[in-house]
Amino acid sequence: MTKNALFIGLITLDIIYLAPSPPQSNQKLVANDYTLAAGGPATNASVTFSYLGNQAKLLGVLGSHPIQKLITADLLKFRIKVIDLSTFTQESPPVSSITVTESTGERAVISINAVKTQGEINSIPADILDNIDLILIDGHQMAVSKFIAENAKNQNIPVVIDGGSWKPGFEEILPFVDYAICSANFYPPNCHNKTEVFNYLQSFKIPHIAITCGEQPIEYISNNNIGLIDVPKIKTVDTLGAGDIFHGAFCHYILQTNFIDALALASNIAGRACQYFGSRRWMEK
Repeated sequence: MTKNALFIGLITLDIIYLAPSPPQSNQKLVANDYTLAAGGPATNASVTFSYLGNQAKLLGVLGSHPIQKLITADLLKFRIKVIDLSTFTQESPPVSSITVTESTGERAVISINAVKTQGEINSIPADILDNIDLILIDGHQMAVSKFIAENAKNQNIPVVIDGGSWKPGFEEILPFVDYAICSANFYPPNCHNKTEVFNYLQSFKIPHIAITCGEQPIEYISNNNIGLIDVPKIKTVDTLGAGDIFHGAFCHYILQTNFIDALALASNIAGRACQYFGSRRWMEK
């Protein structure tokens, strides 16, 4: 059965190069390959969720700058319904320049986040939660996310956070969160290791928490049960967007199965994506 999810956060244009290495100071490099795609944590997650057979809504700031046409054209392929919090802004959406190192699959990114493109609560459509089974928040639209998360809690709609890194304001959203899926780079205030991160998140009574760490096992606490999940061993071509794809796949599987199985299945999808250059080509194979 098709599920419906709302993804809230950053919408960018990603310009992705495959090169021998990131450029050094005053160096010009010739890339071996390149691709363009809509990007941002919530955006890539929404694409994955849709690709896996669901319907995704993406809430963020897009505006009327000509670059938005490139973004919307990409998202249209995946039937993403984009809900723009600032239709009339003429500012360019954030553009990310990304270099993927050919020999290792590691990526170097320079971008600007959503600090300059924050949506207003009064721009949220009144029917935003109609027929929504799940919400994912990436932390790039805090005020909007808090308002929606609080309403979702009142309607028993589960909320997932993509904790790629700590962002001020997360502490106001965490009381409404059901699933906190964080990276090893997610360090709330006064947290210096995974134990402190788990303790901090548990203090908000979040029932299901996981921390991913690349090719290392996923650590989780689910209803106070602690465990590890091994991730697939693969030959990495490109790690760009792997976490975003993981989150989108998790949103798909958590609506079908339990927390631990959803993490394992999402890890398989992210591992597959890492075997292809760019954030979309894994879907073409």
